[in-house]
Amino acid sequence: MEAEVILNYNRAGWARAVADAVSADNVKAPVGLSVRTVCTGRKVVTRVACEGKLVTFIATLDDLLFSASSAEKALRVTEKLG
Repeated sequence: MEAEVILNYNRAGWARAVADAVSADNVKAPVGLSVRTVCTGRKVVTRVACEGKLVTFIATLDDLLFSASSAEKALRVTEKLG
């Protein structure tokens, strides 16, 4: 199973921040699971490949989107305070 998740932002700084936030989860992927995130300009692209169970694949995508959402919320709060 494979998926490509593309997140677009209005600012490159936000894209970099979100990519950094979700990339931390990519480091310790179990055998059979590959997660790679790159940031290009205002776009964050994450590719997920899973040779294991469907539940692992779905959980990985869910974790990715939750992490991105959390980073976006933190950026919004920081922006309001700044």
